[in-house]
Amino acid sequence: MISTSGDIQIASIDFTGTPPEASYTEGPWFWKKNDHYYLAWASRCCPEGIGYAMSDSPVGPWKCKGTIMDPNSHSDGNHPGIIDYKGTSYVFGFNYELFFSHQGSRKKLERRSICVAEMTYNDDGTIKKVSWWGDGTAIPSVPQVGHLNPYDTTQAETICGAMDVKTEPCSAGGMNVCEIDNGDYIKVKGVDFGDTPATTFTAAVASASAGGTIELRLDGADGKLIGSVDVPNTGGWQTWKTVSCPISGAKGEHDLYFRFTGDSEKLFNFNWWQFK
Repeated sequence: MISTSGDIQIASIDFTGTPPEASYTEGPWFWKKNDHYYLAWASRCCPEGIGYAMSDSPVGPWKCKGTIMDPNSHSDGNHPGIIDYKGTSYVFGFNYELFFSHQGSRKKLERRSICVAEMTYNDDGTIKKVSWWGDGTAIPSVPQVGHLNPYDTTQAETICGAMDVKTEPCSAGGMNVCEIDNGDYIKVKGVDFGDTPATTFTAAVASASAGGTIELRLDGADGKLIGSVDVPNTGGWQTWKTVSCPISGAKGEHDLYFRFTGDSEKLFNFNWWQFK
């Protein structure tokens, strides 16, 4: 949606006959599928599930149809986002499992892990209930729909999973990865190197400290080492320089890990990468 017309409308939802855990809290998500309009939300807190309503018109009237996902004691919040992509419907929400696994306990803080599951519709347009995002574990939730081509220039913020890094606006445009410390890593899932082994890796980096090293590993943060590239002091955190290294053993389909090492508390920033 890029524009609106007409007066603001009130979305009044009829909750008659629906369970109390489907009631509205916050976080609305609006979409259309076939001839039906849908409104989903974070349902009664706490814990929150995902409730939803249907209408034949974008301005209602709306009728609650229950929950897409029931609330679960493993997570307080659950804000929905729902899309269609390549012929499959997906529902997004969150739990706290990645943070729990990093801190080694289940102490509750607002550090949210984005989750996704496939979602399907019944013949009448209602939505089949989706199971909770794992029973207290951080688990993969949907099949990968394609492989990443490592021979294209790829932004460093292309991330399946990571340890402790952050992103920020980049002086060269877009975003870059920052707050990189010793032992942090980035995981890129389903990288297809093809039948001919990669021979060279190039990355754009910036550092105002002593820099560090990017270790390139396959299928785990401690997996097979296929190369490593040193990152020098470039003269500033947004002063970008390209660095390269030879690669050995990168062939076929793998999960690719960038593991960062160095002696400084803050090592370098990471903008993009490419194999050849």
